[in-house]
Amino acid sequence: MTGTAATDRADAAPRITGIVQARMGSSRLPGKVLRPLAGRSVLGRVVRAASDSGVLTDLVVATSTDTIDDAVAAECERLGVPCHRGPVDDVLDRFLGALAAHPGDAVMRFTADCPLLDPEIITLVASVYRAVPGLDYASTSIARTLPRGLDVEIIRAETLRTVGRLATEHHRVHVTSYAYTHPELFRVLGVTLTPDRSGLRLTLDTEQDWALVSAVVDHFGDVSVPLAKLTDWLDGQPHLRALNADVRQKQLEES
Repeated sequence: MTGTAATDRADAAPRITGIVQARMGSSRLPGKVLRPLAGRSVLGRVVRAASDSGVLTDLVVATSTDTIDDAVAAECERLGVPCHRGPVDDVLDRFLGALAAHPGDAVMRFTADCPLLDPEIITLVASVYRAVPGLDYASTSIARTLPRGLDVEIIRAETLRTVGRLATEHHRVHVTSYAYTHPELFRVLGVTLTPDRSGLRLTLDTEQDWALVSAVVDHFGDVSVPLAKLTDWLDGQPHLRALNADVRQKQLEES
């Protein structure tokens, strides 16, 4: 390789593979990833937000080999997005398989239960990652200021492969958790956005969550809504914010 070619490669932005984990078998809200919102599936909204960020060189959905997830694979075909299938319970292995099939320098992890994901936040986190040489992991959830359901995380591909060799038990379900719970081993960065809106819950895990998300989509329609616009509107809707205010988020050790 010539010196110029080597320099060009070193200066090139890292190739980011987006991986969306999606499966039908939710314990609290089965089939949630394919529920319709304004004519688009929940999974379809997540795929659109990830694509609209403009930072991904590739995007793939990682689902399981369980027959119930044939429906997820069929939706991926309809959406025109690749689908990788792997173990039901070892989500980390699924991600590593998806990365092997769709190589990149870094992986952005998305979950298919976040239909209100904001493409602008995805773009921001990717920019922060690219601006810090040698970073292993960056996320908005280390010091949470965003509503749950809008968080974004990115992990260096080689770090993910290292985690794949080291992680056990619940860390294999949560994919990246071994990295951010071992800052002595990895270079980890938290991304915070002000003001603090962490009191809002905009993820999709229960029927109460579904009631709130549905109300948001009924109001805004089939579009990705910027964080500030969404939260400003919800500030004036206390009855909607109360719908899922009492929902308990599962702990890291819970699958």
